[in-house]
Amino acid sequence: MCCAIVIMGRMPVSLAGQLVVAISSRALFDFEEENQVFEASDDRAYMQLQLQRLERAAKPGVAFSLVNKLLAFNTPGKQRVEVVILSRNDPVSGMRVFRSAQHYGLPIQRGVFTRGESPWRYLRPLAANLFLSTNEPDVRSALGAGVPAARVYPQSARASDAHPDEVRIAFDGDAVLFSDEAERVFQRDGLDAFQSHERQQAATPLAAGPFKPLLEALQALQREPGQDMRIRTALVTARSAPAHERAIRTLMEWHIEVDEAMFLGGLPKGEFLREFEPDFFFDDQTGHIENAAPHVPAGHVASGIVNG
Repeated sequence: MCCAIVIMGRMPVSLAGQLVVAISSRALFDFEEENQVFEASDDRAYMQLQLQRLERAAKPGVAFSLVNKLLAFNTPGKQRVEVVILSRNDPVSGMRVFRSAQHYGLPIQRGVFTRGESPWRYLRPLAANLFLSTNEPDVRSALGAGVPAARVYPQSARASDAHPDEVRIAFDGDAVLFSDEAERVFQRDGLDAFQSHERQQAATPLAAGPFKPLLEALQALQREPGQDMRIRTALVTARSAPAHERAIRTLMEWHIEVDEAMFLGGLPKGEFLREFEPDFFFDDQTGHIENAAPHVPAGHVASGIVNG
């Protein structure tokens, strides 16, 4: 009588169907003091300091609130969001990152630490929906590879705690959610030409910008049943009437809804964002980010003609 031998193996692990956020350690935690040591000496002094502080949890960083709330979409029966540390840190310093995450109850179990080398290539096997980093070259490389990415401003204000059950995210329009087609007209020919162009093209949807896939993924996450966390989004743009119509019609064509839209006609965005209280704000122009950062967590999207 023959006998069969069955070898039991682990099922392949996959992140398919999840919202995958890749984030650098300095975007998630406040490592500014440690970073000063790194810049003043070398990576070995930095590693030694991180090792000395291994039992001391790092303070929350600029993107901590966003990550913490997104992870709350996970339930015992369904993993909807995966957060992966993607860092230029060394593996030794990576221990403190994981210890700090554990301290705050963040269920983060995956990380890639490259000790000074650019980690952006690992975004592809992760199929990341978002990459947040304080390193501008890494962000530009990610955007070039088609991954929504932003350079976190470490000195940004931390998110308000007024909305514990709601992820709030604010997006600029042109060169972020939308392509920079209209922005090119504005940069080349001025405001009047821009308004005229957008009035004429009001019924023609804009092409997708780098952050359209993220907004789609967030909307899909919002539709998932059986969760206590909600998502609230805002379009915060320098557009004004009549150029507002093309932006709205583009979102309608994409079957994407935003909860709030601010057509500010060039007014500074910072104080409006302060009232919206986002967990994060994305914009392609450094001037807008610098205006917003004293009020809200902010990140620069190095995309479009103004960042050429």
